[in-house]
Amino acid sequence: MSSTETLADSPAPVPAPVSTADRRRWFALAIVMTAAFMDLVDVTIVNIAIPSIQQDAGASFSQIQWITAGYALAFAAGLITGGRLGDIHGRKRLFLLGIGGFTLASALCGFAANPEMLVAARLLQGAMAAMMVPQVLSIVHATFPAHERGKVFGLFGAIVGLGAVSGPLLGALLTEWNLFGLAWRPIFLINLPVGVLALVLGNRFISESKAPRALKLDLVGVALVTLGLLMLLYPLTRGRELGWPLWGYVSMAGALVVFAALVAYERSKAARDGSPLIELSLFRVKSFAAGIAVQTVFGVALGVFFLVWTLYMQVGLGWSPLRAGLTGVPFSIAVSTAAGMSVQKLVPRFGRKVLQAGALVMVAGVLLYIWESERYGLRIAPWQMALPLVVMGLGMGLIVAPLTDAVLSEVPREHAGSASGLINTVQQMGNALGLGLVSVVFFGVIGDRLAPAEVGPAFVNAFQHALVWVAAVLGVIFVLMSALPKRPGRQAEDAEEAGAEGAGEPAVVAQRSGELVG
Repeated sequence: MSSTETLADSPAPVPAPVSTADRRRWFALAIVMTAAFMDLVDVTIVNIAIPSIQQDAGASFSQIQWITAGYALAFAAGLITGGRLGDIHGRKRLFLLGIGGFTLASALCGFAANPEMLVAARLLQGAMAAMMVPQVLSIVHATFPAHERGKVFGLFGAIVGLGAVSGPLLGALLTEWNLFGLAWRPIFLINLPVGVLALVLGNRFISESKAPRALKLDLVGVALVTLGLLMLLYPLTRGRELGWPLWGYVSMAGALVVFAALVAYERSKAARDGSPLIELSLFRVKSFAAGIAVQTVFGVALGVFFLVWTLYMQVGLGWSPLRAGLTGVPFSIAVSTAAGMSVQKLVPRFGRKVLQAGALVMVAGVLLYIWESERYGLRIAPWQMALPLVVMGLGMGLIVAPLTDAVLSEVPREHAGSASGLINTVQQMGNALGLGLVSVVFFGVIGDRLAPAEVGPAFVNAFQHALVWVAAVLGVIFVLMSALPKRPGRQAEDAEEAGAEGAGEPAVVAQRSGELVG
């Protein structure tokens, strides 16, 4: 999840005077946390329902990819812009607009008449989330005095953990129950009463806040980022289905040209008015450049894994959504446990070695999963998956919690907002890219026309093939981590001393990582 930190170099907000006796702020906290929980659960809940959507709505594999990747793409492209709009026009106003749009998009998803409409509604939902989500911690920061924020961010962490575990289970139950014969649709429609209630109460209890000298919007930068990603992701997602046409390769090559134009434009905009979408000077900091690469590649690995894992269990093995959802519980618990240990005990003592160990532990878990999948084939049971999933979860937990501090530790404090916003953005972009690559590393191994008896073995084989790619990507992450500072954490201390808004960043990173866990 993003927050105030997604605002590129925006100055600190001017919070309204806060009375510690004002109970309204606790109502405001409950409202924004409900919205954050809704966003997190919406991502995790969809993954578990994908096979049901495919079967009931007749969605193709490429449309299934876009139902997930489209949300991530729209969310990533709009994160920084959404935060900047909140700075300019008011965080409460943008939060209410975002949650209203998110609720409407959820209704369009739930009542989608065909897969094309569902993909379009998911794109809208991601865009509205990008408008709503960045305001959450901004509102918290403007509403609560400094001495209460530790308690607030502790509550936020608890919400993250609850969402990571409950999302898949809720999705499984709603799909299994088939309420009113609606199949998968309740996973979106459940947002309607929650969203309407949050909209009404938010308008009453949330106080407005703005940044005093907000920067101008870089609409050209947003357009170039979105265009480049579409030119890269669309051919990757549709390429196999269309027989890898020449225009697809031209489009992917053209994406590199667009990204080069983005760099040139951002450089000129920074010199002209000091308000670029991306602060390019940050990449001169070695640890930040390496950390951005780690975040991007890590997003790719997770994007590939979670989609193929869902398809493997429900389509390949023929498991019910509930059985698949329960199978993932040990993974979520392992991530939460290791994340707490990593930040509180291990990283202060061992530094970046903890993150590198996490990458190696994840590789070990992936390789163990490949071995068990090959050994047991279609007869594999959930309890046999528990060991590799726990190992993978422990490795992921060692990485996700301290990674942002490691990336930001050598960044000048005046650029902390821009840097952390870019981190959240590239993580989502990496996730979208990973979902697009599923077409190559997973579906590319499966034949076009399979007899019913061939589906299971084909999906098991494709799952193992995709996991080999995941292990290789994690190996690259291990190498990239060597450029991170040996002792991360200085920036967080500096930010706290300076009264920067980055105080909530660990909760932010945990939130976005929690979405990927689902």
